[in-house]
Amino acid sequence: MSLMVYFLRHGQTVYSRANDYCGSLDPELTDEGMEMAQAFAQAYKSFPWTAIFCSPLRRTIATAKPLCDAIGMEMQLRDGLKEITYGKWEGLSPEEVSLQFHDDYIRYLADPGWNAPTGGERAVDIAQRSSIVLEEIEQKYKTGNILVVSHKATIRIMLCWLLGIDVGRFRDRISAPVASVSVIEYGVHGPLLHVLGDRSHLSERLRNLPGT
Repeated sequence: MSLMVYFLRHGQTVYSRANDYCGSLDPELTDEGMEMAQAFAQAYKSFPWTAIFCSPLRRTIATAKPLCDAIGMEMQLRDGLKEITYGKWEGLSPEEVSLQFHDDYIRYLADPGWNAPTGGERAVDIAQRSSIVLEEIEQKYKTGNILVVSHKATIRIMLCWLLGIDVGRFRDRISAPVASVSVIEYGVHGPLLHVLGDRSHLSERLRNLPGT
C-alpha cells in the first residue's frame, strides 16, 4: 500500500463566493459551505483514514469537523497549512486591488512566486512553510490515507512543489475550487497526481454555486 495524500479545500465562504481576497481573514463557512463539508464527510467517511491535518483557521476546521466527528479522529492543526497572507489586499476584490495597488498587482500577476501582495507573502514563502508539513507526513506515515485540509492558494502551491512545477505558476497550472479534492500518491518515482480538483461528492446545486 502506498501513501496517499488527499488535499481538500475548505467549503464556501462569503469571500470565495464574491471572489475577494481572503488569506489571514478568518470567516466562517456559509450555510452552503457547511453543506459542502457534510457532503465530503458522507462521501469519504468509509475510507480507512490514517490521519487528518488541517489549517487552524475556522473555515478549514469547520470543513474537516464533520468527517472527524463521523470517524472519531482528531485533526492535527498546522500553521504551515494556512492560506497565503494577502496583506493590504485582504477583503478586496481583484478590481479594487488593481485600482489601489496597481503596480504591486501587476508584479504579482506576472510572478507571484517572488512578488508578494502588498504587505503579504510570496508563493515561495508558502512553499517553504507548507513543505515542512508535507515532509512531516512523509516521515511519519509510509502508507495509508492522509487528509490535508487547506486553502486555495496553499493547496495549489503544495501541488506545484510536489510535482516539480515552478510555484510561481500556481495560478496558471493548478485548479482548486471550493470543497474540491486533489490526490497525490507518494510512489517509488516520487509524487504522482491521481486526481485534481474533484467535486463529484457535491450535488449539482453546490457545484454550480457562484464564486471560486
